[in-house]
Amino acid sequence: MNARPEDVVKNLGRPFTGAEYLESLRDGREVWIYGERVKDVTKHPAFRNSAVSVAKLYDALHDERTKSILTTETDTGSKGYTHRFFRYARSREDMLAQRDAIAAWSRITYGWMGRSPDYKASFTSTLGANAEFYGKFADNARAWYSRAQEAVPFINHTLANPPIDRNKAADHVKDVYVSVQKETDAGIYVSGAKVVATSSVITNYNFLGQNMAAEITDDSLAVMFMVQMNAPGVKLICRPSYELSAAATGSPFDYPLSSRFDENDSIFIFDNAFIPWENVFVYRDIEMLKKFYPRSGFLNGFTFHGCTRLAVKLDFVIGLLQKALRATGVEEFRGIQVQMGEIVGWRNLFWALTDAMAGAPDKWVGDAYLPNIKASTSYRIFATEAYPAIKSIIQQIVASGLIYLPSSSRDFKNPEVDKYLARYARGSNGIDYKERIKIMKALWDAVGSEFGGRHELYERNYAGNNEAIRMQALMHAKGSGALAEMEALAAACLSEYDENGWRDSAYYNNDDISILNRIAG
Repeated sequence: MNARPEDVVKNLGRPFTGAEYLESLRDGREVWIYGERVKDVTKHPAFRNSAVSVAKLYDALHDERTKSILTTETDTGSKGYTHRFFRYARSREDMLAQRDAIAAWSRITYGWMGRSPDYKASFTSTLGANAEFYGKFADNARAWYSRAQEAVPFINHTLANPPIDRNKAADHVKDVYVSVQKETDAGIYVSGAKVVATSSVITNYNFLGQNMAAEITDDSLAVMFMVQMNAPGVKLICRPSYELSAAATGSPFDYPLSSRFDENDSIFIFDNAFIPWENVFVYRDIEMLKKFYPRSGFLNGFTFHGCTRLAVKLDFVIGLLQKALRATGVEEFRGIQVQMGEIVGWRNLFWALTDAMAGAPDKWVGDAYLPNIKASTSYRIFATEAYPAIKSIIQQIVASGLIYLPSSSRDFKNPEVDKYLARYARGSNGIDYKERIKIMKALWDAVGSEFGGRHELYERNYAGNNEAIRMQALMHAKGSGALAEMEALAAACLSEYDENGWRDSAYYNNDDISILNRIAG
């Protein structure tokens, strides 16, 4: 069996440092891009700066300026400390502190890395309180709760099946979808593919889930487990690297976001990969798959993290947009201010939803609390509407300013070009040409580049299938009794009158002043 990444900090009572995290990635994992196998993801220009961005998150856990916001004592008996979101919440105050820790970590990457290591804490933090949910694998849940909490390893997930033969039941696409091939005393062997494995290239583990439980009748597909990223048979085939493109064709000045926050997505392949029993959570149990999302606590957690991260991202986008509007001299136009106000309204909505998720948490199992599910389901729906709307407004109000730009920061080095840029590409309100170009290039990277386009797709689909997330909001309203309460409220109103008038004698009927009665009578 491969050495565990977190063994490097075993018994130290603390999470990885940035350097230790980077070292944990040098493990011989099988990553492919542009037809070649990557020797070291921490050095390859397709991934190296993104890995450094994650390393900075780990270093912040040890920095005295941020440690008190980000960390708390473990509850594993180690007497160490961990990121606050990795320990399940026991009170409203715990949850508010978790929200602030998620936000503080997200600000380090300005909200652009959605699959940061705390993202999967939305699952691992549930395992301590809810271990019994996993039945015969309850001890595995408890063990992973401790492992994740003590070292804070970078865990990602892949839940969706590839977009192949979706007109067929999952059982009929077993040549593509992940399924069990063999069982032994030591564990199971699995083969198949998953999508889209965001950031998995620079993670330590991946949680293999299943999001099509209702369509499954073949129990070989009913499996959930953790897998180490350098396990034999695990392979990642990556999409193009925006980080590499930024480095090859520009500079940090030209692509300040895509050059360091590219969460590369990949085709995740299991080729007869071995999974030890200690890493299995669900095995050949279709009913357990159906119960996972409504009862595991993961749904509440990932929406809490996602909403907080999006709120931080919108803070950044609005701040950058305001600078762009000032640089073009339109910030005082009434129409522009109206549209900026709409974006601020969206931003306020998502921060308010995090307030609701943390401030009015749902009592769960034992002494545990979860983020408020009503606010969580609202975020899932409205985030898909908000981000495309915001991007559209930016393109409309900044308009040609987004592309009225030189090709590269190299143009400043050429006096023949630079003198014209200084005159014709200057900013308004005393903003010089280099600052204006810097602002606009950053905004273009956010909303116009290939990196920016990918982020719109990401925000549209982050929470799941467009129809499913709306159906789930309805199903929760039905299952919780909330819809029945709403219907009862409407019924109470309808019961107070009939065709003959008010049934409640406290109200006055209209017989004494009805014009229609006078005409008829």
